[in-house]
Amino acid sequence: MGFLNIFRPLKSLKQSMWKELGTYTAQFTPFGNNMYMSDVVRACIRPLAEHTSKANAVCQNDERIARILNYNPNMYMSGKDFLYKTRTMLELMNTVFVYIERDDKANVKGFYPVPYSWFEAIEYNGKLYIKFYFDGGAVESLVLPWDDLVALRKDYNKHDISGDDNTPIFQKLELINTTNQGIANAIKSTANLRGILKGTKAMLANADTRKMRDDFVRDYMNLSNEGGIASLDATMEFIPISMSPIVTNAATIKDQREDIYRYFGVNEAIITSNYTEEQMEAFYEARIEPFLVALSIELTRKVYSEREIAFGNDIVYESNRMNYASTKTKLAMVSLVDRGALTPNEWRGLFNLPPVDGGDVPIRRLDTQPTDGSAATDNNDDDKDKDDKDKDDKKKDGGKK
Repeated sequence: MGFLNIFRPLKSLKQSMWKELGTYTAQFTPFGNNMYMSDVVRACIRPLAEHTSKANAVCQNDERIARILNYNPNMYMSGKDFLYKTRTMLELMNTVFVYIERDDKANVKGFYPVPYSWFEAIEYNGKLYIKFYFDGGAVESLVLPWDDLVALRKDYNKHDISGDDNTPIFQKLELINTTNQGIANAIKSTANLRGILKGTKAMLANADTRKMRDDFVRDYMNLSNEGGIASLDATMEFIPISMSPIVTNAATIKDQREDIYRYFGVNEAIITSNYTEEQMEAFYEARIEPFLVALSIELTRKVYSEREIAFGNDIVYESNRMNYASTKTKLAMVSLVDRGALTPNEWRGLFNLPPVDGGDVPIRRLDTQPTDGSAATDNNDDDKDKDDKDKDDKKKDGGKK
């Protein structure tokens, strides 16, 4: 089954262009999808997608949707792949759509990120539809209803439907590409022996001069000259030419790459997985959590009706931030277990350990008590009962005790 056959295109619509609030014609073309060919861009997007894909969908009152999102969102992807691809497409195109596939009874069957080349918004019977175009040799198109599309935007400013494109970054990427080519050309231009072969004989004919040059190149300036040594007689002199092409220095190259890092909201520590707990916490809150919040809200409002939402149906993507903590920090959290703030199994989960029997019940050390003093009251009552018992025993023994 082809990818386009999975969707339900709308046939022969009498369509008109959708007019946005700012009177823009709703036609959108991502600027330069080839930016993913840049190693710098890919290095920036990879940690964003990888850390995002660790999240887990939790659906209040609807375990079936949670299973679909976590394990089998569509025929091509696992839940992790779904999040990875969705986040990657958002970073590259600043607008990503996920099609909600439904059966004949309107029950959700799957979720498909739409790999469009460009799209336009159209109107039909007063409703909004998105017409996607795909690059596959001949341009193919597909019309899908807005109500069945999860839409996530980045740099959301100019348009109602689409985020702004990545135009600001392309000048920097082109500069990095030019710098890399300059370094490659410099290496090639200095890899060969270059110089002037001078003959000390009387004036030679042009043909003799060329023959002398060609013989020298053939005999000494080739791969078969393994020793790297050339010999000349007294009638010839070789004068080498030193070539030192000017290339961009390391500091400038680093600045260029860091401009791209800042654009995507990452840094060298995140890219190389050499981060501290504080750096990872900041990265999570600034770059991972906002995406998960946006995806959770958009999925909830597109999957469920207003009535279902009012009854508590909700889709939330959760990601345990303590997974990024060091072992030392996780071990120190054992103090929260014996005070009832964490259950034993919740603490074990930080180390990816399996749960144990009875580990879901909070426990508390005996030398602690609730702040309302209820434990102290219970202890006083126990002491009073013990004193009363001692008095009764004395009476029975005739006061000897």
